[in-house]
Amino acid sequence: MTRTIVDIHILQTVPPSNINRDDTGSPKTAVYGGVRRARVSSQAWKRATRKEFSSIVDQAELGERTKKLVELIAEQIAKISPELENDAAALAEKVFTSTGIKVEKPKKGEDGVPEVPYLVFLSHRQIQNLAHLAVEAEKNGTDLDKAAVKRAADSDHSIDIALFGRMVADAADLNVDAAAQVAHAISVHAVDNEYDYFTAVDDQAPEDNLGAGMIGTVEFNSSTLYRYATVDVDALHRNLGNADATGRAVGAFVRSFVTSMPTGKQNTFANRTLPEGVVVVIRETQPVNLVGAFEDPVVAQDGATRAAAASERLAAYAEDIDRAYGQKAVASFVVRLGAQTAALERLGDPVDLESLVQAVQSLSEERLKAQP
Repeated sequence: MTRTIVDIHILQTVPPSNINRDDTGSPKTAVYGGVRRARVSSQAWKRATRKEFSSIVDQAELGERTKKLVELIAEQIAKISPELENDAAALAEKVFTSTGIKVEKPKKGEDGVPEVPYLVFLSHRQIQNLAHLAVEAEKNGTDLDKAAVKRAADSDHSIDIALFGRMVADAADLNVDAAAQVAHAISVHAVDNEYDYFTAVDDQAPEDNLGAGMIGTVEFNSSTLYRYATVDVDALHRNLGNADATGRAVGAFVRSFVTSMPTGKQNTFANRTLPEGVVVVIRETQPVNLVGAFEDPVVAQDGATRAAAASERLAAYAEDIDRAYGQKAVASFVVRLGAQTAALERLGDPVDLESLVQAVQSLSEERLKAQP
């Protein structure tokens, strides 16, 4: 069977910022190639990507990752049959726990609906289907069909569940293998964190009061990041079961991953940028992360920007990989800004973002439908 792998490589410069903090409030970093780099965790960018879906994907095709699934199912039960509103929470708990997932009752003396002790991902359709089963059993006076409940919780997966997977500690048979993988973004160059000393003035302080109402520091850095993600289109198709839905999911992922930005300290730094360069390669062999291009940290010279130096480095390394390992692409596309990223055009056809998304979506659908 022919495979379809979509690799996304991004070069993106971010000004002074702290978009992903560690437990001390400092920007996350990593040592790579013997020097410290700025780092943004894969979890941070996956969440940013998933949140971006809400603006481009129908809500019916998305899911909820929450502890409050019993409450969401109860809301659907009340919508389906308003006469069951008073019993909705109990019915929701019964149908949800029939999946094999445990819940925790509210603490003694507290009101509320039972919650899952950990985050669980269910699609909106799965939530609705479970609610319908609960209503049907209640109206018919029958016991819940546990096999049907399991099917309802393990079919009609949302795009985000199909892409990012689902792990259920209490019911491993409901696990979903992720079709997308996202690397930690790292700077292509060495980075030293800096500190911003700030003060805030009390608006109601007397005019002759020269002191500050608040004093503090915030740590930040700036960087040109290499970002990478890959989607196994065939695995995504197994999760979604439909070629057209899979194509839409791939297109949504490409668009959202390219344009999203984690929101840490966004109000402080207004650091949201768009990438200088995006290279999307469709392969039928295996995913290829090109971070090795930057193991030797980039140092901009002779007036060139880091983005320019990184673009040349990325293009040369990708060409070497393809030559050495015969990694010929099925298709490749480049979205780029300005002369500084001209080297990237050696890696694919120049397009704009909209054309890129449409091309990847169409090619994914065509290759899936061409399979026997």
